[in-house]
Amino acid sequence: MPDNVPAELITVSIVSHGQNALVNALCEDLRRLARRDLHIVLTENCRDSIALARDDTSIEVVVNDEAKGFGANHNAAFSRCATPYFCVCNPDIRLTADPFPALLEVLVPAAAAVAGPLVRSPSGGVEDSARRFPTAGQLLRKLVSAPSGPDYAIDEGPVDVDWIAGMFMLIKRERFAGICGFDERYHLYYEDVDLCQRLWVGGHRVIFQPRAEIVHDARRASRRNLRLMLRHAASAFRYLRSTGSR
Repeated sequence: MPDNVPAELITVSIVSHGQNALVNALCEDLRRLARRDLHIVLTENCRDSIALARDDTSIEVVVNDEAKGFGANHNAAFSRCATPYFCVCNPDIRLTADPFPALLEVLVPAAAAVAGPLVRSPSGGVEDSARRFPTAGQLLRKLVSAPSGPDYAIDEGPVDVDWIAGMFMLIKRERFAGICGFDERYHLYYEDVDLCQRLWVGGHRVIFQPRAEIVHDARRASRRNLRLMLRHAASAFRYLRSTGSR
């Protein structure tokens, strides 16, 4: 490798479900960061015919023969990861600035495993992307009460949290491999909660870094689609049963 070409540092995994416009917008954001140390693995979940706006040798396109769940797709992308860090990124993320320097900074300590940024909605509001582990009581209260806002302060710098949302997380490669990645029994929802819970059990830190920011144009499909609502409930029940939460 020529001396002026940096070694790849981060593998970014993006999974598309027929989201061509979102994928192209995100890839353009990644290009604007002008980072030459990123490798992107773009998974077309069940041949959704992504047409990239530009040819880019840093993007590796994988086409599934059949649809997979969230965890299975990102685990498959991780099998192609040869970089020290692995980034899970939803296609509906937009990057107005480079979030990676601040996230990499908090992952320096040996015990640190995964870091997530402050997440804003397109209108600028703060989403609750860093949360405390759910309990049955907390989930029941959520059904009947309005959201209470973020679980953690956003103006005190990096802080250890229970879990960070899987819409965007940067994790050390060896930590992800050490817990065998996402539990694929969660087809959709709660894979991120379970991942962070297992990291904490293994003695590894989960860190919220509000000095890094991203924008999330959330679809919130589970609030309108009965099938997804039921899947969300099933994943919540699986998680609560696995941890004995009350």
